[in-house]
Amino acid sequence: MQFDSKFFYSLGGLLLLAVLFLALTMISGSLFRGARLDLTENSLYTLSDGTKNILSSIEEPLQVQLYFSEDASSDLPQLRSYYRRVRELLEEFKQRSGGKLQVSYIDPAPFSEEEDRAAAFGLQAVPINTSGDTLYFGLVATNAIDGAEVMPFLQPDKEEFLEYDLAKIVYTLNQPDRLRVGVIAGLPINGGFDPQRQNVTQPWAIYDQLEQLFELELVEPTATGLPEDIAMLVMVHPKDLSADLKYSIDQFVLNGGRVLAFVDSYAEQDIQANPQAPNAPPQGGGKSDLPDLFQSWGVAFDEFTFVGDAQFALQVSTGAGQPPVRHLGILGLNSAAINSEDIITAELSTVNMSTVGHFTAVENATTTIEPLLQSSENSQLLQTQQLQFLPNPAQLLNGFQASGISYNLAVRVSGEATTAFPDRAAGNGGMSSGDINVVLIADTDLLSDAYWVQSQNFFGQTIRTPFANNGDLAVNAVDNLIGNSDLISIRTRAVSSRPFDRVNALRLDAERRLRDTEQQLQQRLQETEQRLNELQSARGNDAQDANLTVFSPEQQAEVQQFLDQKLEIRRELRQVRRELDKDIESLGNTLKVINIGLVPLLVLAAAVLLSWRRRRMA
Repeated sequence: MQFDSKFFYSLGGLLLLAVLFLALTMISGSLFRGARLDLTENSLYTLSDGTKNILSSIEEPLQVQLYFSEDASSDLPQLRSYYRRVRELLEEFKQRSGGKLQVSYIDPAPFSEEEDRAAAFGLQAVPINTSGDTLYFGLVATNAIDGAEVMPFLQPDKEEFLEYDLAKIVYTLNQPDRLRVGVIAGLPINGGFDPQRQNVTQPWAIYDQLEQLFELELVEPTATGLPEDIAMLVMVHPKDLSADLKYSIDQFVLNGGRVLAFVDSYAEQDIQANPQAPNAPPQGGGKSDLPDLFQSWGVAFDEFTFVGDAQFALQVSTGAGQPPVRHLGILGLNSAAINSEDIITAELSTVNMSTVGHFTAVENATTTIEPLLQSSENSQLLQTQQLQFLPNPAQLLNGFQASGISYNLAVRVSGEATTAFPDRAAGNGGMSSGDINVVLIADTDLLSDAYWVQSQNFFGQTIRTPFANNGDLAVNAVDNLIGNSDLISIRTRAVSSRPFDRVNALRLDAERRLRDTEQQLQQRLQETEQRLNELQSARGNDAQDANLTVFSPEQQAEVQQFLDQKLEIRRELRQVRRELDKDIESLGNTLKVINIGLVPLLVLAAAVLLSWRRRRMA
């Protein structure tokens, strides 16, 4: 048999390349273990400065135990991949802590002491098959004084929140004495009994978040004063406050106390009976305002109007089978409406608000107002009474005219202010003036779960997934007013969803151009249907709908004319609604052509060019 040297060298070369590839893979895997390249726009997976500051400030050693069932997860590659991600991040935490954070990894095998400890800590055993096998993937962190923080189960779909969740645990354990925050609430944010539905309600998600970070102390509106040892005060829909409590708030602020206040001109969660229709079911719409305090702080709030904004208006459903319509009062604010210079709002991307009021500066005020959230100039002040029994949100568009003004939806107020109760302050030796720092937000609905967080039950544990930054806004404000800014820089990185700004702009422009045409067609359709009903009624009660012989020939011709006109108007309406999405469909088709056709063509062109160059060089 003849020896084929070309085949030998070719096969030997391939084997050599395979060996080199495997060796390089093993060496790179060892040398670059845990290395990552973060190409996300907002650097979602890069350790933030806030996390580094929290880790460097650890005073006493902290112990972290990560429980993961190795054998039970053998057929779950996605979960094992996420486990490696958690380990890598914990190793980064450990390295940045300067030895103050110790990490151990535990495999709670079935019927072992480790499994008993995992269950004792409250970690969640998740069933993975019908045979009763379970899997643990949780975390327990403890400090030197037996404080403990537990993550019962680490879910892969919450990876973007992982850094914040771990940093919050470290921060909480490093601050065993939580700061006390006073809370005045005119809404059931802490849960309770709902007399309308006759059931017990759970605390709002924002209340749970604040309670994890601070010691909350509820203050009744009828109280005679604030607790003396609170670090700051949060007011949610404050109304019917006693005179003594308002004076206490006044003095608290002038003495350097910080306040975060949510007021509202139409609070959907404040369910009330309508005095003009006592038999009608109760509905939301309560008002809250602090005119005397606001006046002394240099701010005015209009409790009879809300801001309608055509640019940020969200679409809502009006019923089964009906197309969604834009609601001028329900706003989805994006970066264009959010102050990127203030630490409270700098990293927020989406804030949802509903029937929100606005603030203005009082003439000759000595304080400074810094807007945190603003409407677009394509907005108008509307009367809150329009919201009572509103059958169709599209009615708010009737007569809408943009004012060209950006209204202040949330503000920071700072500078020197005077007391709202000069006579009482003088008589009691109280403060007559002082530097203040308060944050005011003209909406309470943004705190309710429906506008920013989705909750689901996961084996008895409530898992909340935010889809907007409403909670971040509130907790950031508390953190900043108290003085902690490290958690803010981590928390506001959590939401990774991106709004379709170009699509929204196209839709808004189309609606603006075609709204008048649609309204005219709707009016013509209503008039046509009304005339048809009148002609049908004229036949008498005994006439059948399909029997037009009771009409004279002239009447039959008129009925047929109106039927044809009705069909034509409905055809024109469909065409108008198709026009609304024409530019959006065009944009979508362009993107499809680029993704499906252009990219392969570019790859093919590159291959042809490379082949041509090789032939020339040969």
